[in-house]
Amino acid sequence: MDLRAKSRELLESGAVKAVIGFKDGTMGARRPVFVRQADKAAALVFDEGCRQNLAAYLTRNEVQKMGRVAVAAGPDTLRAILQLMAERQIKEGDVLPLAMEGTEAVELPTAQAVEEHLALKAKELPAADRELLARLDAMTREERWAFWQGELARCVKCYACRNSCPMCYCGHCTMDCNRPQWVPVPSHALGNLEYHMVRAMHLAGRCVECGDCGRACPVGIPVHLLTFHAEESVHRQFGQRAGASSRLDYALSTFRPDDKETFIR
Repeated sequence: MDLRAKSRELLESGAVKAVIGFKDGTMGARRPVFVRQADKAAALVFDEGCRQNLAAYLTRNEVQKMGRVAVAAGPDTLRAILQLMAERQIKEGDVLPLAMEGTEAVELPTAQAVEEHLALKAKELPAADRELLARLDAMTREERWAFWQGELARCVKCYACRNSCPMCYCGHCTMDCNRPQWVPVPSHALGNLEYHMVRAMHLAGRCVECGDCGRACPVGIPVHLLTFHAEESVHRQFGQRAGASSRLDYALSTFRPDDKETFIR
């Protein structure tokens, strides 16, 4: 069913309290919208410009207080929803994913339905990101260090990357802790490096590779490549991908006596 018709039906029946999707923004852009009234569903759109990972809203207190919500979701948003379920941040019955196929919305009422849908959607990084990751892998350690020093020197510590990430949901982030202060707040070489390294490690095995953090950066630092690299490394070492199952424990949170130790250098 068309997204607008499906959203209107869900809101009129009371099956959901809100539909999170996109509407027209300024200068031809798309922006997130919360539709809570059936007659407002006509404003919903979904196309290639709808790139933001809407799962980032699902862990917010004000959204969870709304009751059950539906989400117009592309593959990356669906993966984030599964990962949030795996991490017990959202409950299966509290969110109704609407898998988008063009302008058609397909209800996926259970986590298993989401898993089965995604099993048919092979995850592939954008060509530009694959090319840059390959270039970074081909560099020497010293060359990579110089590359990231140059890139992270431009960071203004606005935390747009953190705020756009569906997996950065902690109510009190390490970056905001000042008693004791674990990571320097000022935007300087040490503070920037520690912030981005800590964030990348926290997302290892959890990043669904949506790229929102890189797109959110106001100065164009490809910060998403740090978490992409960590995620791809976890996949090679453990054969696991984030957002594949609602029952999956991410790699760095579990231990088994027969775990390989090839990641230790």
